[in-house]
Amino acid sequence: MSGETGQTQVEAWFRNREWEPFAFQREVWDAYTRGESGLIHAATGTGKTYAAFLGPVIEALSEPIRQRTPRRRADAAPLRVLWITPLRALAADTEQALQQAVEGMALPWRVESRTGDTSAAQRARQRTRLPTVLVTTPESLSLLLCRADHASLFADLRCVVVDEWHELLSTKRGAQVELCLARLRALCPHLRTWGVSATLGNLQVAADTLMGLDATGMPRPARVVRGVVPKAVVVESLVPETMDRFPWAGHLNTKLLPEVIRRLENAESAIVFTNTRSQCEIWFQSLIAANPDWFIFTAIHHGSLSRAQREDVEDGLKTGRYRIVVATSSLDLGVDFAPVDVVMQIGSPKGVARLLQRAGRSGHSPGRVSRIVCVPTHAFELVEVAAARAAIEAGAIESREPLDRPLDLLAQHLVTLALGGGFTRAGVLAEVRTTRAYHRLTKEELDWVLAFVMHGGDTLRAYPEYAKVQYEEGTYRVTDRRVALRHRLSIGTIVSDHAIAVRYLTGRRLGTIEESFVSRLTPGDTFIFAGTPLEFVRLRDLTAWVRRAKKRAGAVPRWAGARMPLSSELSAAVRDMLEQARMGVFVSPEMQAVKPVLDTQADRSVIPRPDELLIERTETRDGHHLFVYPFEGRLVHEGLAALWAYRIAQLAPLSFTFSSNDYGFELLSPDRAPLEEALESGLLSTAHLLHDITNSLNAAELARRQFREIARVAGLVFSGYPGQSKSAKQLQASSGLLYDVFANHDPDNLLLAQARREVLERQLEASRLTRVLERLSRSDVRVVEVERPTPLAFPLMVDMTRASLSMEKLADRVRRMTVSAERPTRSGSASVFRFGPKDAPPAGKKRRVRK
Repeated sequence: MSGETGQTQVEAWFRNREWEPFAFQREVWDAYTRGESGLIHAATGTGKTYAAFLGPVIEALSEPIRQRTPRRRADAAPLRVLWITPLRALAADTEQALQQAVEGMALPWRVESRTGDTSAAQRARQRTRLPTVLVTTPESLSLLLCRADHASLFADLRCVVVDEWHELLSTKRGAQVELCLARLRALCPHLRTWGVSATLGNLQVAADTLMGLDATGMPRPARVVRGVVPKAVVVESLVPETMDRFPWAGHLNTKLLPEVIRRLENAESAIVFTNTRSQCEIWFQSLIAANPDWFIFTAIHHGSLSRAQREDVEDGLKTGRYRIVVATSSLDLGVDFAPVDVVMQIGSPKGVARLLQRAGRSGHSPGRVSRIVCVPTHAFELVEVAAARAAIEAGAIESREPLDRPLDLLAQHLVTLALGGGFTRAGVLAEVRTTRAYHRLTKEELDWVLAFVMHGGDTLRAYPEYAKVQYEEGTYRVTDRRVALRHRLSIGTIVSDHAIAVRYLTGRRLGTIEESFVSRLTPGDTFIFAGTPLEFVRLRDLTAWVRRAKKRAGAVPRWAGARMPLSSELSAAVRDMLEQARMGVFVSPEMQAVKPVLDTQADRSVIPRPDELLIERTETRDGHHLFVYPFEGRLVHEGLAALWAYRIAQLAPLSFTFSSNDYGFELLSPDRAPLEEALESGLLSTAHLLHDITNSLNAAELARRQFREIARVAGLVFSGYPGQSKSAKQLQASSGLLYDVFANHDPDNLLLAQARREVLERQLEASRLTRVLERLSRSDVRVVEVERPTPLAFPLMVDMTRASLSMEKLADRVRRMTVSAERPTRSGSASVFRFGPKDAPPAGKKRRVRK
């Protein structure tokens, strides 16, 4: 049977379902049959799954019937297609979609999944024979590579599909996929690899990273296929009837709830997206409190809920049992359900790609318009929505950069290979260098990691528990069964604050919350979780035992890593939007609504130009304030605030308190800071940046905390056996002790260096911080003396007091601050300084400030 016949059968199956293949799908199928690999980039809901999968199906249909038809059901074709998904929640839906195609073409293939949720019986069956199509996660794939017979398991593999590659790229899980692909390509030299991605700016980099390099170090050919189906996206906002001139983060909170309810009342189905799990719980409770009758068709979905509850919600969306779901990013990705009528976004999306991804859940099919309604939680988020819309129209989508040599993950992978039959030094060096993540790995770095997995390095050589890999006759192997078991239980890169199970006294599991939250509870306390008020009874065996609470009010758990900064692309779009406002252009409804706020800002100070850094100074009874507005995102501003405080303190013995948000940061000191002198001395310079940042923060303590994750991934600490997990305090103590040992006796330890790099990049976005300083050093610096805080300064002042006050006391304080801020200021009370690139002095001379 010819290749054309195989594609004819596929197209006939499409016609039977009243579908028509798109040109980009045919392009992928043709490329696959020619032996090519690549990356598919298309909007959500436009057929990427079948574009990637039906190439191998066409290939099978083109083979002689006797070659693809087994004599018995038990002889079903061996593993041919491996589908890697980043989320276990996606595996079931993907398996179902692939199964429909296989059955529709009458192929004698088994389609199964293998994740942490797979039953013990199915895993046992897969030990003897894998299905023809296997849907799995990076962690489960690594577990398969631990098997000594993995070479024979993958001997007939033809194709690997990596789904949602944009979510894996730039993470350690993405690097883990790269390493696994390198192993599979070594086993199957003609393996074809296809990635599936949406909403990504640097497509060619993503494709090259997925393909890796060949044996000569040259990039493998990668075809980038773009979906040609136009996908219109409509972004709108709910605008408050009245707008406070001095807004602060969260001041709208759920004040727009009545308008949200009106939108939801007329929707057949809706998803209300929030940025954090805490916000998700709050909005679910608010909807139910306002409409108790909605409880039967309204649900909550986030990553800390139990798998059973999440699956129930996903099934309810498919069947129509649930009409409204309040969710986090747990529903961002390709969980398959019917398109919803209304998608809402609570608060700023913080990124253009995230807004597009969530908008794609409506109109989730080719040719339909995707719509999303944004609900601001403070006035300036209206500016962000308008900026995001403009960025979408301009095609300014965020890029994601791959990681460079995370050695903790390499150590884990080497133990996997040693357990899976063993490896040689030369062989593994050549293999891992074919990945983008490790193509610059030096022989010295590899030797250091080999010594680490063999005996923990020179410092830990005396402790047998760190001797995992044995070197015998030129091959590295794992021979200890205890080491093998602990390694299998520890595979993966996902590390967070230790999860505490939440169970009713009857035993039913609700999900997990972080240990840091539970540690603050006492018996009888009420908290809200899984959309339900719960009374805390006791903590025992790493389980929070609860019962339903009689009262509806209670604390909402907070999870680490919840606050997301503005992306670089959205930050730039916000600066452009403010420039239009400075010029008196207010086109969008969002900008028209926020015009009174920006008019007040312009009246009391200025709206800065994109090439201008605005600094406002004022004095209150709390002290002397500096408000600085780079508009570059919260993480960058946290780093800048610490850096400025350190550099200014080198000129005058001042102590600073600082706060930051996505627009700027505040420095508060008891005495007036020598700002102009600091600017002359290189306050905005990138020189000695690493040294100054390290000294401006408690970098050693931050690295010590980050080392806990690295120690866990590298296998230095063990989380415990099932049912005997260690607490977060125990793990932190163990990793902290190891950190101190290395810092004191092995300061050149490569894992310590990695911890320092990850702190700078993850917590401060150091590379972005460098680019920001370079931009600011080329900008005019405008210093404005203001009599009272401006609208841009007001939320920073609120954040400064937030940590020490309850929400009720904070609201009272904010009301008093608002009354004070609303008082008119004297005309002409501002004095303006300009400090720009044209004032740059010759090398070795100070800059000058002109008044």
